[in-house]
Amino acid sequence: MENTQIKQKSRKRNENDIVKVAVAYGDGIGPEIMDATLRILDAAGANIKPERIDIGEKVYLSGNSAGIEKSAWETINKNKIILKAPITTPQGKGYKSLNVTLRKSLGLFANVRPVSAYAPYVETNFPEMDVVIVRENEEDLYAGIEHQQTQDVIQCLKLITRPGCEKIVRYAFEYAKAYGRKKVTCMVKDNIMKLTDGLFHNVFKEIALEYPEIESNSEIIDIASARLAAHPERYDVVVTSNLYGDIISDIAAEIAGSVGMCGSANIGSNVAMFEAIHGSAPDIAGQKIANPSGLLNAAILMLSHLGKTEIADTIKNAWLKTLEDGYHTADVYQANLSKEKVSTSRFADMVIKNLGEKPTKLPLSKLSSGKGEIVIPEYVRKEEKQELVGVDVFINWKGNNPKIIGDALSSLDSFKMKLKMITNRGVKVYPNGLPETYCTDHWRCRFVDAESKTEGQTVYNVIEFEKVIALLSKLHNEGFEVIKTENLYEFDGKRAFSLGQGE
Repeated sequence: MENTQIKQKSRKRNENDIVKVAVAYGDGIGPEIMDATLRILDAAGANIKPERIDIGEKVYLSGNSAGIEKSAWETINKNKIILKAPITTPQGKGYKSLNVTLRKSLGLFANVRPVSAYAPYVETNFPEMDVVIVRENEEDLYAGIEHQQTQDVIQCLKLITRPGCEKIVRYAFEYAKAYGRKKVTCMVKDNIMKLTDGLFHNVFKEIALEYPEIESNSEIIDIASARLAAHPERYDVVVTSNLYGDIISDIAAEIAGSVGMCGSANIGSNVAMFEAIHGSAPDIAGQKIANPSGLLNAAILMLSHLGKTEIADTIKNAWLKTLEDGYHTADVYQANLSKEKVSTSRFADMVIKNLGEKPTKLPLSKLSSGKGEIVIPEYVRKEEKQELVGVDVFINWKGNNPKIIGDALSSLDSFKMKLKMITNRGVKVYPNGLPETYCTDHWRCRFVDAESKTEGQTVYNVIEFEKVIALLSKLHNEGFEVIKTENLYEFDGKRAFSLGQGE
């Protein structure tokens, strides 16, 4: 299999090449800002041929719960590039997020959001801010796997994979290398989620060794979010998992001055999607006051991805010059600084007028000074010896005294399996739990081989799966309601499951 190549920025195609792009006009203000953006692209000679696709609210309300028709998928798969305005997902009635569907179905593993300050033309407390958030886009809690298991307890599965971690971390370093960035920061919470976030962090440290010319560091996500909000100028490229990235990318956009200014790229092996980060703003739809800058910046990222970097620079510099000239839409208008409060179309007109001009105060766009393609190699799995050493059995039990259920489970005679511990909401409650620990109706009961050493440092014996089947049959016959099981494994002799708090 060939390497997965993400040919962004320096894939030099002829600037005159005509490129067909699937274009979604979106909902709310979407059509207004898309019209403005496409006019600017056309005036700049980008040679983008839009092929319209209908997605979003109208499709949802027609009875399609996914929000996208088969014909739209066909256009996307043919063109491989999507420029998307914001869409509206109707509230309630089980409608799926189309953004999540597109990202996951098309394998758009990297969400890339450059966030810069444009002071003083856009108000911000951080005029030196220039950070890129690289967010994993397919897995984590956004897998959307949730279950109600008892009357009181609902779970959401956090899925982190080694292939997913390797792709996004390597993309972050390759991006930094290609764009002349000096530092990559990993944000995780592996002091608590030692396996999932621990995997992300370990992969980051492994891959960072391959880029000695780029500074790398890691931070815990909670304090890192606070630091990003207080001192964004300290960060360059940030790489993180899906949920954390969703949160901090909006933090970054907001403190830069306006969520409405930012565009983002969603990059996959075969398809790429470019979009504004803000919503469809139905409250101002049709008023002709929406700022097209977010979608325009997404289109500039698209041109860079396509190798049309000189045109991308031309448009970005014209946009910067328009900000400097004081032609501002209502969302960033400042009476003491702006020259004119302009409509959506008037703003586009001024950007078109400035094509070929350059800013004199804001930094020049230099997308065309690329250093190479971003290439993500094929994932190679290293085989490990996987051995079953126990099982966590989750039981729905309405009692509130752990000793009662613990003693009952300890007395079971089930094919040489023994109860090691019980936890409730992750806290060990049996044996030797604390009476103050609040317990709900969701009990994780860990069973291991009866001959396993469980005093001091546990040494687990390998078991046959038939023992687990026999145990579950015994629990059922004794009247216990088993709601879920998780097998406990060691990989190459290393424990691959968490301990309970207090264990």
